[in-house]
Amino acid sequence: MSDGAADVFSRPGRCAFHLGSYEALVRREAEALGRAALPKRLWAKDAALWSADQIVQRTIAQRLGWLTVPEAMAGAAAELTAWAGSVTAGGIRDVVLLGMGGSSLCAEVCRQVIGSSEGAPTLTVLDTTDPATILQVERRVDLRRTLFLVASKSGSTIEVDALCRYFTDKVRAVVGQGGGKGAGSHFMAITDPGSPLERQARDEGYLRCFLNPADVGGRFSALSYFGLVPAALIGVPMKEFLERATRMMQWCQGDDVERNPGIWLGLALGALAKAGRDKMTLLPSPALRGFGLWVEQLVAESTGKEGKGVVPVDGEAVGSPDTYGHDRVFVTLELEGESPPAAQLDALGRAGHPVIRIGLRDRLELAGEFFRWEMATAVAGMVLGVNPFDEPNVTESKEHTRRLLDAATGEGRLPDSQAGLIDQGLRLVAPSGRVAGGSLPEAVWNFLKQAGPTDYVALLAYLPQTDTHDAALQAIRNAIHERLRVATTVGYGPRYLHSTGQLHKGGDGRGLFLLITSDEREDAPVPGRAYSFGVLKRAQALGDEAALVQRGRRLLRLHLGADVTADLERAARLITT
Repeated sequence: MSDGAADVFSRPGRCAFHLGSYEALVRREAEALGRAALPKRLWAKDAALWSADQIVQRTIAQRLGWLTVPEAMAGAAAELTAWAGSVTAGGIRDVVLLGMGGSSLCAEVCRQVIGSSEGAPTLTVLDTTDPATILQVERRVDLRRTLFLVASKSGSTIEVDALCRYFTDKVRAVVGQGGGKGAGSHFMAITDPGSPLERQARDEGYLRCFLNPADVGGRFSALSYFGLVPAALIGVPMKEFLERATRMMQWCQGDDVERNPGIWLGLALGALAKAGRDKMTLLPSPALRGFGLWVEQLVAESTGKEGKGVVPVDGEAVGSPDTYGHDRVFVTLELEGESPPAAQLDALGRAGHPVIRIGLRDRLELAGEFFRWEMATAVAGMVLGVNPFDEPNVTESKEHTRRLLDAATGEGRLPDSQAGLIDQGLRLVAPSGRVAGGSLPEAVWNFLKQAGPTDYVALLAYLPQTDTHDAALQAIRNAIHERLRVATTVGYGPRYLHSTGQLHKGGDGRGLFLLITSDEREDAPVPGRAYSFGVLKRAQALGDEAALVQRGRRLLRLHLGADVTADLERAARLITT
């Protein structure tokens, strides 16, 4: 399967498809969708492509603004650049984005992949209710030289509301009330017109409020203000960035579906998933590793419903072909100058695994990838027969969380689960109340051995995200993959609730979930609420546990003490030895 650069980049969008025996299947899928008419109908925003129900079609039609948003935003490029420059000139050294899911992940990718230009502020994306992380950010920044970017499409996201309340109180304590140079001047917002956040920004004298096009859904909003404003603030050149996005958009308008980089990718992913190759394993160049976080959210939340879905597998160590089942498709993201693992790709292809290769000349081509993957995800939804623009199961965890918070408010604490099994201070809890095993490693592996060859295991960690915790979770997932040869994923809570959480509950039910919670060494209050961040985070974990159990999902919870790092490393040693 070895390719020279000319072959890899022979298609518009610099991509190559090695589908092997599945190529005929993808071609049949293209024919089934009306090969000649598909691009025209898509660009005409024909909602009937996704549903025959007229009520659903009207809802979908209100979510298709992403198709043309690169051109719409191009006119704002110069103004965004100038405005971002004025923020830097005003002495701002840190930008802290308070957001979740589609309102935050594009910014996090730009931070990781492109980074701040010289002299531009440092960006921190705070998409957690973990009190230790929140307190760490508060202690690290100088509040007088920090701008808080409050990002929420609905303007009522519980995590964003709590974070905004907390930092508003902290800034007021330092700079005082009122407009002008008061607390409001340290905040700005991105939201939809008419949202509660728009009113809040006006009433509290925010520095600025960007009103995003209402017809752009959250996870399809990377090239709208939600992605562009934080990118501009860290010095990403807006004109060039949007030019790359517009070029990809134009390629994706082509009538030849095989040379249309977004449509053909979506047809391939959808057709492969229908054929059982539903574990999309991402293999990015080192410099592009952060991109998987955004793709994971987009694909999982858009396709994981009605008992179907594409499972994104990001960050899993690459193994030999015989460690994978017949449920994989591999997608590389190759930055020019960073050599792809050619020998491994060859071996995977020879073993019959489909391999899709995507090349980027430089990091600014990230903008084009945002558009390509939005298009591909919309098309994959067509192939699978699902509406990629809704998220019907996301509310289930939220409802359980609200119920738990109401109980905490009334009783002063959250209901405590049965002890289950305790091993050296680590606690395992099963929904049935009975843990099968006499020790922690025995019980964990008894649970995991339920996995069939096409199942996947998800580690859901309600912990601070640190390098040490990443390493421990990676060790656990590596051991699971090596012993059971199934796909593995890792998600930090509550972030994953706005991402893979939809797939976990709305997908085909083939996941096994190891939920990891802990005690809090430090906590922080949520101003104006009867609960703290620690209680909110715990309620979110238990709320998702309840939603997963209600859906009949297989789940085991590992609870750590207040010394989270030591306990997680000890748990990893016990599980992996």
